[in-house]
Amino acid sequence: KARLEARGARVETVRADVAERADVERIADVAEQAFGGFDSWVNNAAAATYGPMDRVPEADHRRVFDVNYFGALHGMMIAAKRLRAGSGGTIVNVGSVLADRAMIDQGPYSASKHALQGATDALRMELERDGAPISVTLIKPGSIHTPYPEHARNFTDQPPRLPPLMYDPRLVADAILFACAHPRRELYVG
Repeated sequence: KARLEARGARVETVRADVAERADVERIADVAEQAFGGFDSWVNNAAAATYGPMDRVPEADHRRVFDVNYFGALHGMMIAAKRLRAGSGGTIVNVGSVLADRAMIDQGPYSASKHALQGATDALRMELERDGAPISVTLIKPGSIHTPYPEHARNFTDQPPRLPPLMYDPRLVADAILFACAHPRRELYVG
């Protein structure tokens, strides 16, 4: 925030758990109060576990879905409602290439991103059917060089890691910005 404000940007921050719908509503409220609304909404939160499906406790399976699927669902529904009320815009969901192909020891994450892909496609088709001026894009990154593995719950005997090749996170940011200005169904990164 400080770095952006030093460059002249107006920035608002909101501490939120996207798994809680009220928190996501608060994010939209703050954007509307501070900026008069929004024309782009990005769902980019993620939770992850490492470990075989049968070693990951059910509570952790649920947390991954609460953040990765339901958190994005909250964002999509809140953004779509507010964008419909305005002049339209863009919803961008950050999914994963693991929506297309599951990975060993990342089962809950892969499943949640597959569910997000289905929800993204369904919302896009519904908005198109209704003639709503809202584009919906799914970004599918590969391995991105972020601290993602360090924040994941680990149920293996070794430190979690991402498979090579790892890509710069700025490439995902560029894809998000591109999607905000150029409607696309999907964009792969990596």
